[in-house]
Amino acid sequence: MKITIQNEQLKAVFDDKGAELQSLYNTGLNIEYMWSGDAAFWGKYSPVLFPVVGSFKADTYLYKGKKYHLPRHGFAREKIFQVEKTSDSELVFTLTQDENTLTVYPFRFNLKIRYTLLTDTLTCSYEVNNPDEDELYLSIGAHPAFAVPMVNDTVYADYYLAFNKNEILNRWKLADGLIGTGTEAVITNNNRLPLSYELFYEDAIVIKNMESNCITLGSDKHPHGLDFKFKDFPFFGIWASKNASFVCLEPWCGIADSINHNQELTEKEGIISLPPEASWQRSWSVHCF
Repeated sequence: MKITIQNEQLKAVFDDKGAELQSLYNTGLNIEYMWSGDAAFWGKYSPVLFPVVGSFKADTYLYKGKKYHLPRHGFAREKIFQVEKTSDSELVFTLTQDENTLTVYPFRFNLKIRYTLLTDTLTCSYEVNNPDEDELYLSIGAHPAFAVPMVNDTVYADYYLAFNKNEILNRWKLADGLIGTGTEAVITNNNRLPLSYELFYEDAIVIKNMESNCITLGSDKHPHGLDFKFKDFPFFGIWASKNASFVCLEPWCGIADSINHNQELTEKEGIISLPPEASWQRSWSVHCF
């Protein structure tokens, strides 16, 4: 089911499957900021990664002496969310455990995803509540794919990512979707990372503990773009499928297993431990210009 919220500047379209943002259109500028979802390259738009970000080794983890199997990025992106609230400027989705999730993820949970429009900015907020008497172990991440190029008469290589902090960014090398043992520097010029298709030929750029909390997707060929803002996400992914016309900006609270991980869920890097009856929140936003 498609759901639309709209103000005087932005129109956002969502699907209740995965609580997925599928369109973010600036009506005044006539610019679509989201990827088209072309299945020939990648058939999603902005999946929610829950309750795992990335992959477990062999899609398997251990909890209290039992093996569980959970695929890459978890199950939330394939689930139908309930619509708790909708208005012109706000949309709230909710998801809880069911019989199927409990067979692969033995935890009760309440996941709430809130989208809010304010002038030229869309904000996405996650809230997870633990209704159980035991600890809840989880990861969550965003995966929005933004259209590149954004305007006519430009090409992919006309665009760049600009980071708001002066820092050295190290890319963790991936091995079959798992975090390897080595890194390499991501070369930037004046805190810019020029976009190219080749940048993603060896899979995603995975960064740990980045100081920047705002990344601008822009071009020197025109004045339009977006500011992607986030806070307190210890991991970040940048990705595009091969030769596709988008770039994903992905703040994560969680990360794929390392190649040397023992597969114990409670010892997983970046795992969040949520006490009984406690709640946890994070948010990110897109300012469109």
